[in-house]
Amino acid sequence: MLALPFGASRAADDDYAKMLGYLASSRIDGNAMRGSSGASSVNMAAGDLNQQANLRAFASGGSATVQSRQTQQDNRFDRPYAASASIGGAAYTQASGLAAINQASGSGNLQLNAVAGELAAQGIRETTDGSLSSAVSASAGEQRPPITSSSGDGPRTAAVEASAMQGYQGVMQLNQAAGSGNATGNQLLLSVSSPPR
Repeated sequence: MLALPFGASRAADDDYAKMLGYLASSRIDGNAMRGSSGASSVNMAAGDLNQQANLRAFASGGSATVQSRQTQQDNRFDRPYAASASIGGAAYTQASGLAAINQASGSGNLQLNAVAGELAAQGIRETTDGSLSSAVSASAGEQRPPITSSSGDGPRTAAVEASAMQGYQGVMQLNQAAGSGNATGNQLLLSVSSPPR
């Protein structure tokens, strides 16, 4: 049996503790959603106290409204030592339509994708630019800095690999967060006149 000096043993213990530290990893891979069409939604989180929403509203001849309010206050969580959020493989390859993805690795993240679409009657503009801009009301307000009990000073990576999403056609809303206490969002507003009959 090999005896290590006291200092060397202590350093080895620290490395081992880091290795066993809280790791957060989320990955969309393989053939996930390959060739899909239409509307799809994915909420994926590795960690604690993450909030995610994919919201859509469509109206014909009326008004479409989406509202969301995500809040966090005075939460306690450990930040992961290392965090990774990635999309790879052939995920979403040759897919089409409206895709909304929230992907988080870490703690205390807020993510939102929102779409509001209106089909107005021919020749009549049923909504003003002002009301259209308020058709999606999204807020990550009142988010206070998280209370954490670990430093979480390791690596953070968020990536979409070159092999993923090849040939995708349509609207892609993507929020990726690798870390803690992030707030991200995508909003899409559409107003389209119907064709003559």
